[in-house]
Amino acid sequence: MLVIVVENAPPRLRGRLAVWLLEIRAGVYVGTVSRRVREMIWKQIECGLEQGNAVIAWSTNSERGFDFLTLGENRRIPVEMDGIKLVSFLPLESFQNSGKSSV
Repeated sequence: MLVIVVENAPPRLRGRLAVWLLEIRAGVYVGTVSRRVREMIWKQIECGLEQGNAVIAWSTNSERGFDFLTLGENRRIPVEMDGIKLVSFLPLESFQNSGKSSV
């Protein structure tokens, strides 16, 4: 299983994602693809995301059962702690003051 969520993505990227995956909500794509196709899709996102942000999560044979990557500016940032990937939040004030975005 693969899940991709994009925000502020250009229409051409959203259309490209819809070729391989099902868009179940605006900017939320799901599907079942091979590792090779998943990596190709992520490269398409890296090249076409522009000012948006994205997260990809997929099933894997690990203790947690999944892994994920993020791209672009977002208040939530992945942090690895003791070999486990967690999500940390930037302080709201510093995130808004940096001119990145408001949540």
